[in-house]
Amino acid sequence: MTTDAAREGAPKIPGVLLAGGLARRMGGGDKPMRTIAGRTILDRVIARLAPQCDGLIINANGDPARFAPFGLPVIADSVADFPGPLAGILAALDWVAANRPDVSLVLSAAADCPFLPRDLVSRLHAALIAENAQLAVAASDGQSHPVIGLWNVSLRDELRHSLVIEDIRKIDRWTARYPLATVTWPVTPLDPFFNANTVEDIAEADRLAALDGE
Repeated sequence: MTTDAAREGAPKIPGVLLAGGLARRMGGGDKPMRTIAGRTILDRVIARLAPQCDGLIINANGDPARFAPFGLPVIADSVADFPGPLAGILAALDWVAANRPDVSLVLSAAADCPFLPRDLVSRLHAALIAENAQLAVAASDGQSHPVIGLWNVSLRDELRHSLVIEDIRKIDRWTARYPLATVTWPVTPLDPFFNANTVEDIAEADRLAALDGE
C-alpha cells in the first residue's frame, strides 16, 4: 500500500511524538505507556503516524532507555528546565536541522492521543500550502489542538528566543505571530484527538477503540 509519506512528490515530513507529560492525574509515570485494548497508547500513535511521516522521533526527558522497545530516536528538551510542549517542539526542530537538512517541516503530535487521523499530515500540509501559511494546527469540535501541527524548521531560532528570552509557554500565544492554517476534523464516530489524561479516560479509550475498529 502506498502511504502519504511514500507518494511521489510528497514532502519529507518527519514527526515528533511529544511524550514529556508528567501524568499527575494518573499518579505519575509515562501516559503513553498506558494500555488501551491490549496495546500501549504510544504503540497506537506510532501505528497511526508511521505511514504518514518520513520517520518518527520521541521527545521525552529522563532515561531514554524506557522507550528502547519502540526503536525510535529519543530526544530531550533542548532548553534546560523548561517543561512544556513548545520546548519539545523546539528540540525536534533542532534535531531535524542537525540530522535532516533536507527537511523543512516537522509534524508534532501528543503521544497520548491514540486515535489520530490517518489523513493528519496530508490535510495539514494541503492547508498550509493553500493558505500560504507558515504553521498549521489541528482542530475538532470547536477546539484547536495546537500541540498537533506542522512546524517550519526555519522558525526554530525565533521559537528559541520566545522561550528563553520572552518566557512564552503557551503554544497558541506563539503561533498567533505567524500565518496559521487550522484544519478541522469531524468527531463522529469519535474525536480523533481524544487524549488520555485520567484513569477514567483510559476506560473511555477502551470503549472508543472498539468504535475505531482497533
